[in-house]
Parts: sequence; C-alpha cells; structure tokens
Amino acid sequence: MNDQHPNIGGSFDDFLADEGILDEVTERAAKRVMAMSFRQAFDASDMTKTALAEAMKTNRKQVNRLFDEKDTGLTLHTIVAAAQALGGRLRISFEPGNDAAP
Repeated sequence: MNDQHPNIGGSFDDFLADEGILDEVTERAAKRVMAMSFRQAFDASDMTKTALAEAMKTNRKQVNRLFDEKDTGLTLHTIVAAAQALGGRLRISFEPGNDAAP
C-alpha cells in the first residue's frame, strides 16, 4: 500500500468501507437499479400510474416511491406487488461474504 494514499491498490469497496459509507452506497445503488428496472417495465406497458396502483392494491404515492431512486424504504410486499402488476417477478440473491459460515 501507498503511505500517502492508503486506498491505492485496494478495491473500491475497501475504499467505501474505509470511508464508512459502503452499506449506504450499496443500498442506494440497488434501489437505483430497481427503480430504473421498474420504470422501464412501466414505460413499456400501457398502464397509467393509477392503474398500476390499483393492480398493486395500493395508492399512487407508493407507485411514485417505487420510481424514486432515493427512496429505500419500500417494503418487500410493495416491491413484489409491483413486479407482479407489471407482469414480472422479483428475484433476490444473497451472496455470503468471506466471514460467513459455510
């Protein structure tokens, strides 16, 4: 490692962890990707936001939150309902870290 710049030669994740923002950045990136995916599916559909909200059995406020790249507070129920209403399905994967037990 470089004494003047300790993160030179390290990974970007290591840098974010050293800065104490890895979890926040990861969460925001995941939500951004999810929001863009839902926006693409919605734009390809012939649904209105009102129709999507009805299909999800919720309101337009929740639909707007779905498309908001910064709103990470949606429930899994809302996300699954949106995926189904747009004719898709939700897939989630978990990748254990090096410290996880086998």
